[in-house]
Amino acid sequence: MGTVYLNGQFLPQEQAQISVMDRGFLFGDGVYEVIPVFGGRCFRLDEHLARLSYSLRETHIVEPLSRAQWQSIFETLIEAYGGGDQALYLQVTRGVAKAREHKFPTDCAPTVFVMSRVLAALPEQAPAPIAAIAMEDIRWRRCDIKSISLLGSVLMTQQALEAGAREAILLRDGRVLEGASSNVFAVVDGILYTAPKDRNILAGITRDLIVELVQQHGLAFREQALPATELSRASELWISSSTREMVPIGQLGDSVIGSGAAGPVFEQVWCWYRNFRSQFAH
Repeated sequence: MGTVYLNGQFLPQEQAQISVMDRGFLFGDGVYEVIPVFGGRCFRLDEHLARLSYSLRETHIVEPLSRAQWQSIFETLIEAYGGGDQALYLQVTRGVAKAREHKFPTDCAPTVFVMSRVLAALPEQAPAPIAAIAMEDIRWRRCDIKSISLLGSVLMTQQALEAGAREAILLRDGRVLEGASSNVFAVVDGILYTAPKDRNILAGITRDLIVELVQQHGLAFREQALPATELSRASELWISSSTREMVPIGQLGDSVIGSGAAGPVFEQVWCWYRNFRSQFAH
């Protein structure tokens, strides 16, 4: 186990402790971010911290640190883990209250926790396709907040794993939204679709970069939720996230997507993404 940051201190992970009265523990009352680190540098740091600020603002949790303070913590942990490619996890809860009550306490400061882990290097070739299943979204209606209350996603991920799949594609009101822990892209009739940023999905940082890249290169694209009935016609389907980056889906339930391999649109976008990421890391 390595070094972590907790409320102003760097210490061994096994020594990090929080109170049982912390509202993150009692209520899941907090938010988080996962920031990839490539070549020892935080990737899209401004975008991640902007999303953190949004989540804090929407949950009425006081912003605990300045950008400079966050960056100093990240740099210390990145160095402690040897640089290279990592994933920083940061969590801010409303803090430790005197009593377990649903109302906001007025006498506590946020709890701040940060840890890191090593990431595998980006492969030279496109990742192998995975299997997924589609299911109704059972989460709450504020998926735009990166909340630590993740039981819905945990249950759907486990259901996917028990079905022999690696991700759950979530449907609500007859539309394709996102994955249990990812954003979703689909190609139908040569057009790339992904759900728009609203309260139904998390505004993924990797998702936004993919959107930037396809728009820069003039790819046929619509920021529009795909009707669930159109999934059967998709020639390509893939997911994106900060740590998984881009992964094609070769099978959805009992149906093979396209040829079952990474499709040509995925291959092209993955190449653009890989080039962008490689230039950043060097």
